[in-house]
Amino acid sequence: MDDNPATEATEPSVFDFDQVDFVTSDHHFGHARIIELAERPFASLDEMHGELIAAWNRLVGPEDVVLHLGDLALGNREESIGVTAALNGRKLLVPGNHDTISSVYRCTEAHKQQTRDLLDQWGWEVLPENLIGTRSGLHILASHYPYRGDSQSEERHAEARPADEGLPLLHGHTHHRNNGAHGHMFHVGVDGNDFAPVPMTVIDEWLDRLGGDCLTTGRV
Repeated sequence: MDDNPATEATEPSVFDFDQVDFVTSDHHFGHARIIELAERPFASLDEMHGELIAAWNRLVGPEDVVLHLGDLALGNREESIGVTAALNGRKLLVPGNHDTISSVYRCTEAHKQQTRDLLDQWGWEVLPENLIGTRSGLHILASHYPYRGDSQSEERHAEARPADEGLPLLHGHTHHRNNGAHGHMFHVGVDGNDFAPVPMTVIDEWLDRLGGDCLTTGRV
């Protein structure tokens, strides 16, 4: 694991996707406005927290590995990251633009280190911002960002997005309600997946549907 993540957002890191049981993103713990912005069906922040944790723990067991693709917690990080202690499993985090440890988030190094310490305290392992690796021998990528698309009308954070070389990409960021696959990208954010993590068996079925041509290119 990389203890000093996100200093070079576009530098890929070899990753073993075979170890992952679930993938997800964009919980926005501690962010009350996301209920309005993403039109989430919750009456309060406490209700959102409770439903997100319940949806996670219904699927994820204590020994399962969850890959979280960013925008985990906002607001008072000590409180919002602390909420995640209730989540089952081994938790891996790829930072997103709202995570203070991200390369695109502007704050002091002391603030970033404080967030790293909190993540470590509550059981998170921080990974680089772009992951390239294999799943059952097939090359895939994971990032907070899609190759194309945004939650706003303007596409942001071009410097942090992975380059589209045809590899399948797991991503969050958009908050789109459309579920799952669109071309060779797969949206794993909670807003498009019933507020729950996506089992990697679903990703495996998508990779099978894509076929082998685009899965054997790229480098690791």
